[in-house]
Amino acid sequence: MRITLTVNGEEREADVWAGESLLFALRERLGLPGSKNACEQGECGSCSVLLDGVLVCACLVLAAQAEGHEVVTVEGLGSDGRLHAVQEAFVQTGAVQCGFCTPGLVVATADLLARRPDPSEDEIREALSGNLCRCTGYAKIFDAVRLAAGAA
Repeated sequence: MRITLTVNGEEREADVWAGESLLFALRERLGLPGSKNACEQGECGSCSVLLDGVLVCACLVLAAQAEGHEVVTVEGLGSDGRLHAVQEAFVQTGAVQCGFCTPGLVVATADLLARRPDPSEDEIREALSGNLCRCTGYAKIFDAVRLAAGAA
């Protein structure tokens, strides 16, 4: 089946099979490898994207369900060739180690800050609770969120 959707502000088309995940379509059909394929069960958050402005795990959404909708991936957060403030904060604080979880954490953080520009520590922890990282211990990730929020 052929689907049409808006990805990172650009209308795109892809040929997908009925049971294909949005994650697979983004990575393999549309050439956007930023969202990572880790658990395929919605447990790790590495594949987080915004679907019509709502944070979702792309591994749990069928590509066909995205027909006619808008998707924003980690590649689409920045503009004019510049990093998004959250991406920049992750770089500045050293919140990136292996980088596998980073795209999902960046998208989740951008979503949080769009809703709550000055989140509390509890709000940060809650917003990122669906994202697992095995490398950082989260301290630098939380530093990045606070820096991006202007609360560092």
